[in-house]
Amino acid sequence: MSEVRKVPMRTCVGCREKKAKKELIRILRTPDGEIRLDFTGRQNGRGAYICADAACLAKARKNHGVERSLGCAIPPEVFDRLEEELKQNGQ
Repeated sequence: MSEVRKVPMRTCVGCREKKAKKELIRILRTPDGEIRLDFTGRQNGRGAYICADAACLAKARKNHGVERSLGCAIPPEVFDRLEEELKQNGQ
């Protein structure tokens, strides 16, 4: 008899939909306080998950979902950089 593996689910901070962890991109706050995207999902730090869509990032920016999840204020320049990283990675 084969075992059915549990799929880890996470909630997008933009659209608030639950999806499989591998379908989402992790926004990471490092122990140094730097905010960046973690495409591997394995880097050390506090994470918030978002769909690989610029519209979800815009929603998260509007409703302060990323700030709430990471527990810190995020300057607008960081959101601009995150949008650029999404575009560069073909998302």
